[in-house]
Amino acid sequence: MEFEDDAFVLSARSHGENGAIAELLTADHGRYPAFIAGGGSRRVRPLLQPGTRVRARFRSRTSEQLGSASLEGGGGDPSDLFDDSLALAGLASAASVAAGALPEREPQPGAFAAFESLSGALRHPDVWPAVYVRFEAGILQALGFGLDLSRCAATGSTDDLVWVSPRTGRAVSRAAGEPYRDRLLVLPPFLLSAQGGLSAGDIGAGLRLTGHFLDTCLFAPLNRPLPPARVWLYDRLAEANRL
Repeated sequence: MEFEDDAFVLSARSHGENGAIAELLTADHGRYPAFIAGGGSRRVRPLLQPGTRVRARFRSRTSEQLGSASLEGGGGDPSDLFDDSLALAGLASAASVAAGALPEREPQPGAFAAFESLSGALRHPDVWPAVYVRFEAGILQALGFGLDLSRCAATGSTDDLVWVSPRTGRAVSRAAGEPYRDRLLVLPPFLLSAQGGLSAGDIGAGLRLTGHFLDTCLFAPLNRPLPPARVWLYDRLAEANRL
């Protein structure tokens, strides 16, 4: 089996004397692990940084085996983020969420598009935290656990949607949810519309919302906690007063 695809590196670890095992998020083939010959070399090592975009050529004897891949630069790497520790934390969190949540070798074009959008947004400090929340919502959507924010779960109204049910992932209006507000998750306006704008507390509310469903729908069924990089991102944003 042989194919080429655009991909983002999610993680890489040393293997053998000079090789590496990489997890790649490909455009057309989903999350794909591969052995990278020369992964410890000066030429290849920079391509294995999480978040680097590459062009990968995969080869394996059968579709079930761990194959090998050769990598070429794909026109994007995170080196220009090295002076922005918050953006790097966002990139590391996104890579760990994708690596932990997405099944192997199942096409996930929505997840790839979400990662691609976030990768571009990380260069814009005032924008990327909101795009990150949308990235996590996109991962949930790609895996069949998308939030239903179209109308109130109780009344069918499309107005004044301010909460989300932690059980169903459906929006709840202010009037319908008021008696149960302590049990509901806050719905930040920017998730309802690209023109929703950002107010104080919106990023924190968004991360708590998507984090709840990532945990309960994706990671808990696998008997795993949320990735440490995801927890670290929340803590770093809190320290920087960005929630």
